[in-house]
Amino acid sequence: MIRLLVAALSIAFADAASAQGLSGPSSVEADLEPGDGLTDPQYRSDFPRNVAPSWFQWKDRLAEGGFRFNIDYLALGQSTNADLGTGEAASGIARLYGSWQATERGSLTFKIEDRHSYTDVAPQFLGLDGGALSITGTAFNDNGLLLTNLFWTQRAENSSWTLQFGQIDVTDFVDIYGLVSPYSGFQNLSFNTNPTLNAPNPGLGIAGGVKLSENFYAVASVSDANADPSDPNFDVFSDGNLFKSLELGYTSGFDRIYFDNIHLTLWHADAADDGSRPEDYGAAFSAAWFVDNKWMPFFRAGASKGTAALYDRSVSAGLGYYGRNTDLAGLGLNWAEARGIDGDQFTLEAFYRFSISPGLQITPSLQFISDPLLNPTQDSITLFGLRTRIVF
Repeated sequence: MIRLLVAALSIAFADAASAQGLSGPSSVEADLEPGDGLTDPQYRSDFPRNVAPSWFQWKDRLAEGGFRFNIDYLALGQSTNADLGTGEAASGIARLYGSWQATERGSLTFKIEDRHSYTDVAPQFLGLDGGALSITGTAFNDNGLLLTNLFWTQRAENSSWTLQFGQIDVTDFVDIYGLVSPYSGFQNLSFNTNPTLNAPNPGLGIAGGVKLSENFYAVASVSDANADPSDPNFDVFSDGNLFKSLELGYTSGFDRIYFDNIHLTLWHADAADDGSRPEDYGAAFSAAWFVDNKWMPFFRAGASKGTAALYDRSVSAGLGYYGRNTDLAGLGLNWAEARGIDGDQFTLEAFYRFSISPGLQITPSLQFISDPLLNPTQDSITLFGLRTRIVF
C-alpha cells in the first residue's frame, strides 16, 4: 500500500494532472470563512464585529495583504442519565489559527489550541465514563496546549494539484463530508471522521491531492502514527511508525468537493514499536450530496481489521439542513460493532446550530445510545449537550 500512496503523491506533479485543495469543514481554511458556502446568507446580527469595529477593520487590512487569522473560543457542556460515571462534563477550546499567502501559489497555515476541561471528565470521554463505547464530545478534551497545524501548501498554477507538508491534521481532509466538523456539526465521533478509522493525532506528515478528471480526484497522505501535538518532534523519521491513507472520490464540481461527494478511503496504521498500539487497517465509504443548497442526506460505512480503532464495523446515515441564516440542523443514526465485545450499539444524534452571527453560534444537541456496549445492565443512555462558539 505504501507504494501506491507514494505513486499517488507523485502524480500530483505530472503535467497532465489537475487537483483540488485539501481543506474540509474542520480545517483552518473553512473556519476562516464566515458561512457554509451558501449563496447570499442572511445573518441575524453583526456581533461581535459591531462591538469591536476597529479590531475587525485591522484584521480586514491584514487580509488584504494576504494574512488572515481568527481567535475563537468554544465551550461544550453535557449531561447524561447513565447509571455509571459522573453524569456531567464540560470543557473549552481556545484557538488561534490563520494562513499567510506568502506567494501566488504557496501559503503557510497555522493553528494553536488550548483544550481544557472544567470537570473531572471531559465531554470527549463522558460516553465512555457512562458505559457507552462512544466518543460523545469529539475534540473537547483536556489535552492542554497543542500545535495542531503548521504546514506549507503549494498549488499548481492552474490549480491542478495541491501538496501539503509539515504539522498536519489528517482529519481535516481524510474521509470528510459537509457535516464532519465537531466545531460546527455533529458532536459524536460516529458522525465525524469514521469511527472505524484509526486516525493519528496531528503531527508531521505530507499529503497530496490530484484531480483525475472533471469530477474524479485522489488524495493520499503519509503521517506520523505516534504524533503528539503537545510535544511536536521529528521522531517519525527515526521510528518509521506511519499512518497512510488513499482516497478516491467523485464530486459534482471542485468548488463543492465536500458538499457533493462520494468516496472510498483505504488506510493503514503501523503498530507502535513500544507495543502501545497494534497494527490496524481498513476501508471507509462515504456518500453525501447537497440538494438545492439546503438538504444534505448522507450515508457512511467503515470496517477495520485491527483493535486500535473505536469500532470494528460502523454504518451511519442521516440528514442535514442548512438555513440561509447559516443555521444548521442535523439528524444521524449509527450502528456499530466492536471487536471482542458482544452485541450491537445504536447511536442517534440530533442538533440545531443557531447562528446569531458569523461570530456567535449556539448549538443544543441530543444523543441517544441504545444497548451501550460497556454497560449491559442499562438499556439506553440519553445525553444532552450545549455547545457555543464565539469568533474574534
